[in-house]
Amino acid sequence: MRLVNWISFFRVVAFPVFLVLLTLRAVDAFKWLVLASFLTDALDGYLARKFKVISILGSRLDSLGDDLAILAAFLGVVVFRWNFLIDQWILISLLWFLFLVQLGYAMAKYQKPTSFHTYGAKLATLFQGAFLSSLFFFDEPLLPLFYGTVVVTSLELIEEIIMVGMLPTWRSDVRGLYWINKPTPDDGSGTWNPE
Repeated sequence: MRLVNWISFFRVVAFPVFLVLLTLRAVDAFKWLVLASFLTDALDGYLARKFKVISILGSRLDSLGDDLAILAAFLGVVVFRWNFLIDQWILISLLWFLFLVQLGYAMAKYQKPTSFHTYGAKLATLFQGAFLSSLFFFDEPLLPLFYGTVVVTSLELIEEIIMVGMLPTWRSDVRGLYWINKPTPDDGSGTWNPE
């Protein structure tokens, strides 16, 4: 369990390094750290499932690490790819709006952010990681990948908004709407199966 948490923690401690690299405008180091952050997200999720090491601390660290990695990459887009933001401001604003609605709803209802780790969130993170990394490695944005990212992320955020509305208390590791009434690892039922 410690290894998985340390991998998640890497993304948390990488955030100040991102800020330094942005300040120095060190795009080459920045792009490799972005890629490493998204790859470690995939790695810690794989290891947690493989070794069945699921914990509330791990879920929270993973969620925080994911959010900080996305924020760092977005700040990189602001610094290094400003024209892309100007060109695509409507779709990017839509994603931020949905994210803020989901976050605000969760904070109002649970007094903390969600940590559902839905299958949709995993898919959205893959799309986001691939697209955001590609922005720093290629001269031109890969627009089909961007549009796919917008669709998948929008659907995932809408699913989480619905889930917040349906779940009376905070829960972690709910795989999606289909699994909303299934037992969780912390409900004492002994029937949790993360697959």
